[in-house]
Amino acid sequence: MILTVTMNPSIDMFYPIEHLKIDDVNRVSNVDKTAGGKGLNVSRVIALMGKSVTATGMVGGHFGEYIKDQLTKVNIRHNFFQIDQESRNSIAILHDGGNQTELLENGPTILPVDAKKFKSFFEQLTEKFTLITMSGSLPKGLSIDFYTDLIKLAGSHQCKVLLDTSGDSLSGALQSAIKPDLIKPNEEELEMLIKQKIDMTNDNAFKKALQEPIFNGVEWIVVSLGAKGAFVRHNSRYYRVQIPKISVKNPVGSGDATLAGLAMAIDEGASEKEILKMAMTMGLLNTMESRTGFVDPTQYQKYHDLVRVTGV
Repeated sequence: MILTVTMNPSIDMFYPIEHLKIDDVNRVSNVDKTAGGKGLNVSRVIALMGKSVTATGMVGGHFGEYIKDQLTKVNIRHNFFQIDQESRNSIAILHDGGNQTELLENGPTILPVDAKKFKSFFEQLTEKFTLITMSGSLPKGLSIDFYTDLIKLAGSHQCKVLLDTSGDSLSGALQSAIKPDLIKPNEEELEMLIKQKIDMTNDNAFKKALQEPIFNGVEWIVVSLGAKGAFVRHNSRYYRVQIPKISVKNPVGSGDATLAGLAMAIDEGASEKEILKMAMTMGLLNTMESRTGFVDPTQYQKYHDLVRVTGV
């Protein structure tokens, strides 16, 4: 069973308008509001594929209740830790022929007492699950090694952990003795981790980069290359994943959908190539939807068959 962790969830609001007028009134006729945050996108995709998933993290105030209510309406199980502060809003304005302007609140500042209580709450939760995804940035008030602490707690209960974060949270987790089972950096994040540029078209250069000591102990490294697919290391084996050209409606959330595919396939014990095909297919399906963190399950097999996984 899969548990998704979103430490800083939000109400995601999408405002489609023909033209964004600066320093003027912009009227919006259609507003789409969803329970948002990277981990909740993962949850939604897994649920849409008919798989069992539970969402957790921290929520608070009226916005927190709205987030839980939205998940309940779409039959996504959830078990959140309650805080006194208000959860956040995230606003995306879709305008001027495909442009997207985002207004993202920082969210609550987590008190030390709540950080400590959440760890106990989380450890009890892990007893019920076999795989855990942890997604997104940490809210203010949590230390950069907070994910590292959660990974240790999950490991003590033999839970696999798929970590999708960046910056200090990611580098801190990789410097710990207990590593996540999977990380999913993009090109820029990978170069920041190893502090050097990489020729992404050169398989040998890619292999060398993923052999850096910082990655020791990480079973899966899935490097997202956008429209070019992915380059992957699984233990000592390497793969390039190629995806078909498609008409993209909204690429936001595709990384979360990819993580959902990885989580489902790994938890089911699928083969290496099937894990990667499912992951890339889910990312593709998300780009074809106007809403973030959504997929159409009826299109799955068609695009799954177009994904190519090649050992290198």
